[in-house]
Amino acid sequence: MSIKALVWGENVHERENEIVRSIYPDGMHATIAGALAADGDIATETAVLQDPEHGLSEEVLARTDVLVWWGHKAHGAVEDEIVERVARRVWEGMGLILLHSAHFSKIFKRLMGAPCSLKWREAGERERLWVVNPRHPIAHGLPEYFELEHEEMYGEPFSVPEPLETVFISWFQGGEVFRSGLTYRRGAGSIFYFRPGHETYPTYHDATVGQVLRNAARWAYTPGPAFTAIHKAPNVPADAAPEPIVERGPKLHKPGEEGYK
Repeated sequence: MSIKALVWGENVHERENEIVRSIYPDGMHATIAGALAADGDIATETAVLQDPEHGLSEEVLARTDVLVWWGHKAHGAVEDEIVERVARRVWEGMGLILLHSAHFSKIFKRLMGAPCSLKWREAGERERLWVVNPRHPIAHGLPEYFELEHEEMYGEPFSVPEPLETVFISWFQGGEVFRSGLTYRRGAGSIFYFRPGHETYPTYHDATVGQVLRNAARWAYTPGPAFTAIHKAPNVPADAAPEPIVERGPKLHKPGEEGYK
């Protein structure tokens, strides 16, 4: 059974910038989707900011196993209601992969609860990505390090919560370093942030980057039904406790009444 991945793209730079359009004539989202689907075990769909509900309706998200997010210029244009909708699905077990400038996306900030700020520079410098966790599933089949000849620099400090795991650390020609592959868990959902992907460079045409994306989608995939019970806070009556108990003392709520939220 295929993993169902949805690639979400802002689809702004491709329409406004000739350089980006020349590298990604069908849109960055289409190139990313193609890289994900290359081995045949990941079925991809795409959605863009300009779609109704940004292409992220309840129905679409319900059938999505892993959501891949690329955004940069129009983070603020994403409706807050949609951000909350995506967050709920992550808590229920949908995987989420955030690429490059998605560190400033509303959904990443929402799930991290942090500024997610960093240093940056557009100079087309070489990026060397060191695989610092070679036994991690996202690093499967990768060499000790790989390089991208032209990339935008991101530098530490990266103001995100301490990750569960660091898979990659990048070094740039200018001397900066950056934690460029980080994993998190939020609720039942697995999250991976992957740094490369500046729109004026052909990063998503790179074969090794494609391998990372496919590995990440497989890692983030959680089989089974959505864990919708994660949103509930049931009032468990005394007679339903695992062990016999006798109620003692006063209480605020009547039997079956919902708690305060």
